[in-house]
Amino acid sequence: MGLISEFKEFALKGNVVDMAIGVIIGAAFKDIVTSFTDSFVNPLIASVGGAEIAGAIRLPWVDYTGLDPEQIAALSLNYGAFITAIINFLIMALILFFMLKAINTLKGGVSKLAKKKKGAKEEEPAPAPEPSDEVKLLTEIKDLLKAQNSK
Repeated sequence: MGLISEFKEFALKGNVVDMAIGVIIGAAFKDIVTSFTDSFVNPLIASVGGAEIAGAIRLPWVDYTGLDPEQIAALSLNYGAFITAIINFLIMALILFFMLKAINTLKGGVSKLAKKKKGAKEEEPAPAPEPSDEVKLLTEIKDLLKAQNSK
């Protein structure tokens, strides 16, 4: 039974559940972000940079004569696809960041409302401890010296 309870504790930890939610939301937004990148971001980068974003570098030792475009792409270094994947990742990370930030804000607001409903008062900080006798004596000596010096 120890292994089952240990697995249950692991599977139900908050971090694992949050990660699972992130993966599901990320998969749901993948097509939207890819479409946005392909339709808007890549053409903007291509127009500013003056180069095709889906570019490729042909390897000098490969003979490309007589090959169709798919074979040429398979034998080239396709840097454009890599750049597109990086842009997609950054957009997804930004979306997930803002979603989790909103969720955490809502959680904070809900917990504050729950505390107010229960009538729980916010904890006040504990008062500062009374200074020791030595500290009081040193403070008096300091004040006396300051008064003598100001005369």
